[in-house]
Amino acid sequence: MNIGLIEFPQHTDEYGSLVPIEESDTVPFDIKRVYYIYGVENGMRRGFHSHVNLEQVLICVSGHVKILVKTPWEEKEILLNHPRSGLYIGPMVWREMFDFSEDAVLLVLASDHYRVEDYIRDYNKYEKMAQQYFAKP
Repeated sequence: MNIGLIEFPQHTDEYGSLVPIEESDTVPFDIKRVYYIYGVENGMRRGFHSHVNLEQVLICVSGHVKILVKTPWEEKEILLNHPRSGLYIGPMVWREMFDFSEDAVLLVLASDHYRVEDYIRDYNKYEKMAQQYFAKP
C-alpha cells in the first residue's frame, strides 16, 4: 500500500525524553520541507488528496489524530498518538486526517518543497492514476 509505521529511537533520563529524527536514517528520504498542523476544530477533516511523487512522514507530537490512507483496492485507518511514532506515506496514497484532539500538533516531514502540480485533489482522477501506478508488470 506504500505506507508504514516508523518507531523512532528515544533517549530518556531524569531530564525527560529526546527523539532524534535524521534524514536517510530514521526517515527514508532527504527532508526538504517541514511543517505542522494544529488548532484543528472538532469534527474537521483535512487532506483529501494524494501526491504524485512526494513522500511524507506524519508525526503527532502532541495529542492524537487519525489518518485514513487508501488506494483503489484497500484502506486503513491509523491512530497517531505518540511522538515517537511516525506514519510513512509514499507516492500515490490518498490521505485524510481527522479526529484531531484539542491539543493535537501534527508534524509533517516531506521529501520535496511545496509543488502544487504534485497534488491530486480529485478522487476520480487519483483513482485512475493510482490504478496505473500500482499495476503489476
